[in-house]
Amino acid sequence: MPATTSACPLDCPDACSLSVQVEDGRVTALDGDQRNPLTAGFICGKVRRFAEHMYGTDRLLHPAIRDGAKGEGGFRRVTWDEALERIATELARVRSQHGGEAILPLGYGGSNGVLTQDSVDARLFRRLGASRLARTVCAAPSGAAALGLYGKMAGVALEDYEHAALIVCWGVNPSASGIHLVPPINRARERGAKLVVIDPLRTPLAKQADLHLAPRPGTDLPIALAIANWLAAHGAIDHAFLRAHTRGAEELLARAEPWSISRAAEIADVPQSALERFAELFGASSPAVIRCGWGGERNRNGGSATAAILALPALAGKFGVRGGGYTMSNSRMLALEPLRAAAEPETNTRVVNMNQAGRALAADASPPVHVLFVYNGNPLATLPNAELIRRGLLRPDLFTVVFDQVMTDTARYADVLLPATTFLEHDELRTSYGAQVIQRSRPVVSPVGEARSNLDVFGALCERLQLARPGDPSTPDELVAAVLAGSHDGERLAGMLAEGDVAFATIERPIQFVSEFPRTPDRKVDLCPAELDSAAPGGLYHYRELVSRFPLSLVSPASRKTISSTFGQLDRRPARLVMHPGDAAARGLVDGVVVRVWNELGEVHVSLSVDDLVRPGVVMLPKGLWARATKNGATANSLSPDELTDFGGGATFNDARVEVELLG
Repeated sequence: MPATTSACPLDCPDACSLSVQVEDGRVTALDGDQRNPLTAGFICGKVRRFAEHMYGTDRLLHPAIRDGAKGEGGFRRVTWDEALERIATELARVRSQHGGEAILPLGYGGSNGVLTQDSVDARLFRRLGASRLARTVCAAPSGAAALGLYGKMAGVALEDYEHAALIVCWGVNPSASGIHLVPPINRARERGAKLVVIDPLRTPLAKQADLHLAPRPGTDLPIALAIANWLAAHGAIDHAFLRAHTRGAEELLARAEPWSISRAAEIADVPQSALERFAELFGASSPAVIRCGWGGERNRNGGSATAAILALPALAGKFGVRGGGYTMSNSRMLALEPLRAAAEPETNTRVVNMNQAGRALAADASPPVHVLFVYNGNPLATLPNAELIRRGLLRPDLFTVVFDQVMTDTARYADVLLPATTFLEHDELRTSYGAQVIQRSRPVVSPVGEARSNLDVFGALCERLQLARPGDPSTPDELVAAVLAGSHDGERLAGMLAEGDVAFATIERPIQFVSEFPRTPDRKVDLCPAELDSAAPGGLYHYRELVSRFPLSLVSPASRKTISSTFGQLDRRPARLVMHPGDAAARGLVDGVVVRVWNELGEVHVSLSVDDLVRPGVVMLPKGLWARATKNGATANSLSPDELTDFGGGATFNDARVEVELLG
């Protein structure tokens, strides 16, 4: 049977084009196809198992209303009409009695599809006057840094890494997230390129690297500043490039001057010789490229750390050649405006930072939240200070709607459950923050059970609440047209995307400072932007040391099993906390015992794995675990602080400090 084509919209930079096998109206298998050259015919193991996600026992099949205590998962089946009427009634009542800001939409990253988020959903919540959500759990400080320095200039195309002589993977693990970068790295290494990995974990690429730096979490800023200082001290600064293309270099170098290699090595707890070797390689190599990930932003210094990392190619003049420069995000190359489809301007209501959702859900919050509408997300499994969120979800006066594909941990606290379609069951449009592509896909199968799309549900609520207006784009084609109308290249893209059920468009791979320049007003790099300098406590590039009575750093990286918490229900194996052998021996712990991981926010009961995958002083629990993965239903997010990064309002997951002891 011939395969059907589709496109993956999930949270990954690769934007894979897909080949989907369908038999008797059911998806039986997925694989990669060749339309996206980066996909190259293969996909990750996560999405390969997508049929299990669609047809598994956790799939929500019909609307339901809570029938029992919150958190216990008891629900009774109802019709769509009854569920939507209940929701519309509560939204109208709360808006009338408490104001629109007592309504909070909460979700992010369940899909990166343009039609699934910030289209008709935004229309509903804007017209209700609901609180606005700052979706800052990922990429907010790094995005602010990239915008401040380069205006979010597009980065080196992932395919072009094979042309590099030096590749630096800094705070990123492509083997778990974004696997299609691995083949270009391997091709570059076959041609003699050096590979440097900076990560507190011994990732698959770190095991193969020419140099692996495993710093203490939160110390990326001192390392980057020490490299900048070394470049200046050893005549490796490209002064001609700085004069022609930058502002603020003198101020950046002045702030880097106190950071010697020896001082940074001591703070980061890495060998001084290894840090010097990295500086030498970076100074001497061309083309040299930095793949700047999001691991370095997840601490109190995260914005400044990313800015310092992104400044290094400018200081050393690594631009102007294919395979030279940096990659952060390429989303601006095919910038779309999904909010054009909302057909409603932004409101001036209060903003709730999603990293502090627990604070917003507290009974004494001002104004209090009385309706929580969760979609495209599973906050109990993905947001910091999860136990505070759980206490908010238990409030008897909080009306919670969860609109999802499967019965998540958060869904168990819902008052009304709504079953959502997957991307293989509805229309979608997506671009990417890695691959330079845009793809339009249409359903390949009918929805499972009574599942409905975001467009259908939010459109129906607009109708019931009398918020729909004549001329609102409502069909998938109308919404796509509205989104493309906001793009500078919308007419060309619309023509290409009209050619078939799944259309594909791409652009020429950029060369930074040849075909792609900073998108700042003067097309220059601002190495010490005033807006970031004033926002960061102590100023941009100011290092703030974390003092804690708990001795171990807890990190929760992505894994090969989940995309954030998506697909977490498919992994039935118990989770294990990974601890370095030296730290385990100091506590009298051995492999396989059940331990208590704790701090002032909560505790997790979990089995122990003793392994040098982590550096001394660091323990690891994977990102996106569900409650069923641990002995007491708590995860790493129960131990993560809800403090924010130096600017950008980002999450500080890697500032979690814990102690580990035998569970008695």
